Amino acid sequence: MAPNEQLEIETKYDVDETASVPALHELPGVARVAQPVEQELEAVYYDTEALSLAANKVTLRRRTGGEDDGWHVKLPVSSGERLEVRHPLGRSTQKVPGEVARTVRVHVRDHELVPVVTLNTRRVVHRLLDSDGAVLAELADDRVTAAVNGAEPESWREWEVELVGGERSLLEAADEVLRSAGAEPAAGPSKLARALGDRVPARDEWELPSKPRTSDLFRAYAAAQVQAIHERDPEVRRDVPDSIHKFRVATRRLRSALATYRPVVDREAGDQIRAELKWLAGELGVARDAEVQREHFAAEVAEQPAELVMGRVAGRIDDHLRGVYQEGRAGALAALESERYFRLLDTLDELIANPPLVGDDRKAAKQIQDLLDHDWKRMRKAVRRSKAAETTAEQDHELHEVRKAAKRLRYAAESAVPVLGDEAADLAARAEEVQEVLGEHQDSVVSRDLLRQLAVQVQLDGGNAFTFGRLHAAEEHRGTRSRDAFYQLWPTLEFG
Repeated sequence: MAPNEQLEIETKYDVDETASVPALHELPGVARVAQPVEQELEAVYYDTEALSLAANKVTLRRRTGGEDDGWHVKLPVSSGERLEVRHPLGRSTQKVPGEVARTVRVHVRDHELVPVVTLNTRRVVHRLLDSDGAVLAELADDRVTAAVNGAEPESWREWEVELVGGERSLLEAADEVLRSAGAEPAAGPSKLARALGDRVPARDEWELPSKPRTSDLFRAYAAAQVQAIHERDPEVRRDVPDSIHKFRVATRRLRSALATYRPVVDREAGDQIRAELKWLAGELGVARDAEVQREHFAAEVAEQPAELVMGRVAGRIDDHLRGVYQEGRAGALAALESERYFRLLDTLDELIANPPLVGDDRKAAKQIQDLLDHDWKRMRKAVRRSKAAETTAEQDHELHEVRKAAKRLRYAAESAVPVLGDEAADLAARAEEVQEVLGEHQDSVVSRDLLRQLAVQVQLDGGNAFTFGRLHAAEEHRGTRSRDAFYQLWPTLEFG
């Protein structure tokens, strides 16, 4: 089944049975309102028995009877906006198809999806058209009957105004007209939420205190990374550009926080989570690294003088990296379907709900600087080791360690911003400078290894490896340039 996606922007209103749809043709940009279209819709909503999807404001339904028959998954984006991912109906009528279920796996995990609500809707659609006949928005006048398992059916009427090709200003103008006709903003964000009512488990609402303790900073920062993992998971499965990178960054930030905040977070518990996050990042990294290298080498080969490109260089590199990417992506998707991953998600939920705190938890304003100083000293030691390295290979390794230490300092500083403000933000920016410069160096090290492997294979196949040697030399120059740039930058940076 091939899914399609669209951003749903709409407003909902509660109305009583006596209300009449007002005249809409005078709204800005609206030339006329098309003849109303009546529809009879049935939507069966699926969730876990614990209503995990509803608790996370995600809906999954099988709809029939309208112009958009199919399996629909709606993911929250922002207030008034949801991303709707649609799949064809297919043959399955009782069980959620695997491709659809995978879209919400981060919330469902290995629990069964079962029908929880059936909505029958008599809908009258009023389409607002511009002078060219294009649809700007639709007003749906819905009379809904909701059947929740084990409860008496409930009925109500509501209006939905959804943008199609119009601007948000049209929604604002329509709001005034609809309210004057007796409409009130809907009590809930969706029909499903209204049907389920207080059956949906309440999510713990926690906010960073105005005078936080160190553990509060950890919890706030860690919660943001867990939320990012929840958001990136469906994107990785749908192959959204840059989603793997963003997913990995969230795992790295969380791993780093668990290390930085060891004085207040149980080390044994934290290190176990760090090990699992490292595993997950590794599973995701193969595809991401291949993706980055493909882009880099496509540009590098294109810059070579045509007469110095001996043989099918760009194609050979791209063929290899495309295969690595496809294999890596398959491995990443397999990891996201594994019990190991599901249990890690369970553990992360528990980490935020009940952080395993220990001992030395003081007011963050007094303690956070000590944690930053520790991470700064860790990076400084790595720099010293890099300068003392006796071989190029040893120095490459130590500079990679410097880069990792810079990331950890950067993420620690980010977490401290609520307490230290600009001071922490500036520290994070300086650490990021180190990270970026040495990122070029590490990329060159990895690229040289790949080019050497490919050159050997070309030679064995009887081909001409000349251009691979040129590219290798260019990568060596890139590594030297970035290494020298770092050593020039280092004395100018102020930490601690």
